[in-house]
Amino acid sequence: MNLNLKNSIAFFDLEATGTNVSTDRIVEISIVKLHPDQGREIYTRKVNPGIPIPLEASLIHGIYDKDVKGLPSFKDLSKEIHQFIGSSDLAGFNVLKYDIPLLVEEFLRSGIDFDLDKRNLLDAQKIFFLMEKRNLTAAYKFYCNKTLENAHSAEADTLATMDVFMAQIERYHGEEVEDLQGNKIGVFPNDMKKIHELVNEKMVDLAGRFVFNSQGEEIFNFGKHKGKTIEQVFKEEPGYYDWMMRGDFPLDTKRKLTQVKLRGFNK
Repeated sequence: MNLNLKNSIAFFDLEATGTNVSTDRIVEISIVKLHPDQGREIYTRKVNPGIPIPLEASLIHGIYDKDVKGLPSFKDLSKEIHQFIGSSDLAGFNVLKYDIPLLVEEFLRSGIDFDLDKRNLLDAQKIFFLMEKRNLTAAYKFYCNKTLENAHSAEADTLATMDVFMAQIERYHGEEVEDLQGNKIGVFPNDMKKIHELVNEKMVDLAGRFVFNSQGEEIFNFGKHKGKTIEQVFKEEPGYYDWMMRGDFPLDTKRKLTQVKLRGFNK
């Protein structure tokens, strides 16, 4: 089906040094511009971010420092990117939370006021979540082909969840599992410990303030130290531990932080 367009749409995707809009930089941009007459143009460029690309990011998108060495920066390319997008609407997958904020930030750093007010912003992920419900009622219908009666009754919800879980084991047992980046991480087992390891692969604390990097080290997942290992931060800024312990963080987060700190003392 052809899209009913009154304006061109720029579908785009970014690869970057990380996920922090304020501090991370674009390393690749690809734009497919679809016109009202259904014609299309494609613009794809790798970008020198001007900062080292963390190994964790390179392992996801496959772009390393050597791949962007000597290439133009985003600022160098900003005028031609801005001109290519023109007055198009913007579209992509999860663009509202990540790609659009990062793109706007890069334009602003380059001295270009990239105006969003007169553009339609179209996020395929939002449509996906809107139209394909991801609640217990939907899961019960999908996996068990049953209608959940008395939804939000604790007992009905608990029984339905058990049925869904058992149906998931039966449906996925033996299937290969990939993470959100398409990396193969194992085979779905009928084994609770292995399922835990698959589902909670990077979980350090329950609030997600810390995650594991590709070397299995605990790293910060928020704030000014995002991407740094906890041990590295303690060495560079010893007072950060005390600040977090006084802060409004969950007790589980503080417990995990203390465990890493004590482990460092015992080395």
